[in-house]
Amino acid sequence: MLLIPAIDLKDGKCVRLQQGDMDVVTTFGDDPAAMAQRWLDAGARRLHLVDLNGAFAGKPVNEGAVKSILRVVGDKIPVQLGGGLRDLDTIERYLDDGLSYVIIGTAAVKSPGFLKDACSAFGGHIIVGLDAKDGKVATDGWSKLTGHEVVDLAKKFEDYGVEGVIYTDIGRDGMLTGINIDATVKLARALTIPVFASGGLSNIADIERLCAVESEGVEGVICGRSIYTGALDFTAAQQRADELAQA
Repeated sequence: MLLIPAIDLKDGKCVRLQQGDMDVVTTFGDDPAAMAQRWLDAGARRLHLVDLNGAFAGKPVNEGAVKSILRVVGDKIPVQLGGGLRDLDTIERYLDDGLSYVIIGTAAVKSPGFLKDACSAFGGHIIVGLDAKDGKVATDGWSKLTGHEVVDLAKKFEDYGVEGVIYTDIGRDGMLTGINIDATVKLARALTIPVFASGGLSNIADIERLCAVESEGVEGVICGRSIYTGALDFTAAQQRADELAQA
């Protein structure tokens, strides 16, 4: 089970939101590169970046912060980024800068042809981010709920050639109320590509529950507020996940 620290970027700072609300912000650091180094030192094997401004603006906003993180990380571990990625030129630029994966969310739902083109042009580097509430997909920084079922869309995107799916239960994100295991497993069972859980991770018990369903295709979890508040010790949690994998 891969535990992936999230670095959410807003106005060049490291923050966390509650349920995607840009007005409910907690700032955890002014130096994104230093934050990346912190998680590297803690044993992270991948980093998850979100350009929050970009998600709402529909174009990259925190590009400088992302580049500062990539300089620190180098080729030590993979880095993935979501938020405002709406055209192939932007994706190509970020991959050239050293990103391993780009996460396409809203644009995948609204412009499936764009996602198909991205998978064709940058095979092996495209992950889809599906944000949902009660099984329905949300877009535009979670501000709009669509009629699309998560499983149906994910299966279509799998056929396009995406590398994996990050599934976020937006009712739980930033709330420390626990991962929605049932919905995550339901999605993973419907796909052959990896699913990464996101939204609501709160403690070591969540990690243990996720490890118990890893064989269903849930390969990792995005770690947000819990590792910033200290509710979850990242290094200890990854060690515990490793122990359970070997048991």
